[in-house]
Formats: sequence, structure tokens, C-alpha cells
Amino acid sequence: MHKYNPTYAIIRMQRFLNLEEYLDEKNEENLIMATILVDPNLCNCCGICSSVCAMSIITKTDEEALPNVEDAKAAICIKCGHCEAFCPSGALVLNFRADEKDAMAPGVDSISPEAMALHLKKRRSVRRFTKDLVPREKILEILDAVRYAASGVNAQSVQWLIIHDPDKVRMVARLTIEWLKGLQGTAHPLSSYAPVLISGWEKGNDVICRGAPHLLIALIPESKPAAPTDAIIALTHFDVAAPAFGIGTCWAGFVAHAATSHEPLKKALGLPQGWKCAHAMMFGYPLYRTYAIPRRNPLKATWL
Repeated sequence: MHKYNPTYAIIRMQRFLNLEEYLDEKNEENLIMATILVDPNLCNCCGICSSVCAMSIITKTDEEALPNVEDAKAAICIKCGHCEAFCPSGALVLNFRADEKDAMAPGVDSISPEAMALHLKKRRSVRRFTKDLVPREKILEILDAVRYAASGVNAQSVQWLIIHDPDKVRMVARLTIEWLKGLQGTAHPLSSYAPVLISGWEKGNDVICRGAPHLLIALIPESKPAAPTDAIIALTHFDVAAPAFGIGTCWAGFVAHAATSHEPLKKALGLPQGWKCAHAMMFGYPLYRTYAIPRRNPLKATWL
């Protein structure tokens, strides 16, 4: 991971934009503060950046004026990057972690509809895992892609708690069973599951985490109302991406419920003040491979 360095960003942007007017100290300061950086030699004033701006803060262009964000509107920018992503001439750069800018590889959007549909259809919930540990580097590689998941107003508020030690995963499962024992005889909507799960656990079966070596927990700030949805979107990205890395996943619903209400589990997870568990996912290397795609109910859709 690169650490954002404004000075290095300037050097790289000067190389990218070839703007000699930014070389003096005063304008270098302006470059750091600018919301967008535009190369006048590449900009064709098409106006697409202004059109796609989610917050409508980029001024419309003409033959005499380049795209710009007025200082009074700069704070409104949510750094979504639409302006840069949709610029057909590569003239515009969003001035956010600009030293990390990379060109999009040719053919990156060439996944066929058939290949994408097949990838989604063959995705399975994995409940039997090998004992092999997934290297931390591989987990971080997936999460690095997952951080591009959509989020409300581009808040990117989801953080991750990765439980890599299988013994700690087992501890989480045990505390979840402890939580389920407290549900017996109550009106909790999950209380009906408690007896069979407790019985299975006491017989030596990991009915909670299914022997998965790892757990991934999405943490969100309690103060952000859109964060629960953001977390589900992000975890779904992990769920869909993981098979491409040879990793199987399964949503850990009981763990997620216990982690939001069972104090001993919350304490064991060391959740930061003001943060909570949005959901959890078990993962690891699948013990078995799949050979077929099972059926699903017919599609139901209503048109208005």
C-alpha cells in the first residue's frame, strides 16, 4: 500500500500533466489544494466530467475554460472519481491519492455476459474446508479489490476484522453457542434454532463456523445510517471475488447476530468504541470442488 505523499503526487502529476506553470512554490501549493487536475493539452472540452459528477460541482467547459471545481464547492466533493474514470482523453485526474494513479489495462472490461453469468451461477456456500491456512497476503489482495465496492456517498466506512487463527475462530463459535443458549425459551426470532445447534455443538460438531480456518467481520461506525448496507455490498464483493483466488466462503449469520448483542463476544473481538459488527463471513480453502450448477426457483420480476 502506498502512503499518500503530496510532494510525490506533485512530481508525478507534473510528469503526467506536463504543466510547467505549477513549478513555482505558490502554484505548487494550489496544486495540492485543487480538487481536479486537468491537462490543457489533452482536454477536448467534451463536458463528460461535468455531466457524470455525482455532486454536480464541476463547471461546464467551453473553448475558453477548462473543467474546474470552485473553491466554495470543493468540500462537497465525495472523491468518487467519476470525473477521472469517464474522461475519454485521460486529461483529468482527481487530486486524491494522485500518486497511486494507474492506467486502466486494455481489455479490462472484456468479460463476456456469458462468463459473468456462469461465475455468479456456480458460486456456492462452502461448509467443508481444508485445514490449510490462506496466506495473509492473498486475503489482503482480495480485500484490496473489495475496497472499490460501492458505498453511500462514497463514504468507504467499512473496516475489516480478520480472524486468521483457527483457534480464535473456534472461540468465536463457542461464544456464539453461549449466546444461543441464552435465547432458549425467549421470543427471539432465532430461538427456535438454538436447541439443534446446541445439541450439534455438544456432540463435537462445529455447527457455527463449520470448521472454517478464518473469519472475516465487517465493522461499521454506529453513527452512519448507510453503513450496514455498505458492509453487505462489500462482503458480497468478497464473496463473489474469493472463488477466483481458490477460496470458499459462507455467510456466518449466527456469528453476526451474536457479535451485535452478546457482550462476551463483543469484548473478545475487541470492537472499537463507536463501531459494531455489520456481518461476518467464514472462509478458507474448499475441501471439495463443484461439478454442477443446481436449479433455482424461476425468476420473478414485475415491470412498471
